[in-house]
Amino acid sequence: MTTLLLVRHGETDWNAQRRIQGSTDIPLNDEGRAQAQGVAERLAQQFAGIRPVVVASDLSRARETAKAIAAAVGAEPPRLYRQLRERSYGVAEGLTDAEYLARFGAWNRDNVPEAEPTPHLRRRAVAAARRVVRDARRRHAPLDVPVIAVSHGGLIRELIRHASGDTLPREGERLANTSTHTFLVERDRLSLHAYAAVPVG
Repeated sequence: MTTLLLVRHGETDWNAQRRIQGSTDIPLNDEGRAQAQGVAERLAQQFAGIRPVVVASDLSRARETAKAIAAAVGAEPPRLYRQLRERSYGVAEGLTDAEYLARFGAWNRDNVPEAEPTPHLRRRAVAAARRVVRDARRRHAPLDVPVIAVSHGGLIRELIRHASGDTLPREGERLANTSTHTFLVERDRLSLHAYAAVPVG
């Protein structure tokens, strides 16, 4: 059984402005870099004496967060996976949440032209989780080392939904920047061990 931690990247200027990022490659801001260092130090304490595998989405905000984590936990530089990218939000990328609601009338990504459909996002997220664990097992066999994957709020939320039978996250909860969520992967079965959502602010 492999422990898989999904970490949301640190803050960007678009996060601070409540803009929808999706697949747009927005870098961390100064607050996000401080957040990345903070979560890196927490994970270094959690995994003291253990050398986990660190992987990330190839978008710069996830990649930079993962580099800080890898350095802190003594891991190799993070391996990048395009499958761990945030959901594409199509024509909504760049809009603030208020602009989105005014234009589309409901917080439902499936009504946005060119956005990645929810069923596709879920299949991609589950396949990505399985792949990063499978790759780590192959590279480190016979050891079963923990995997830390830095990704994005929309993808992590969909993994939580999948693993919880669509009961979590609860209505009115969000996944904060650098929040960590723990899954267990046994063969290809993905189960939720712990998640860290906070009330929508």
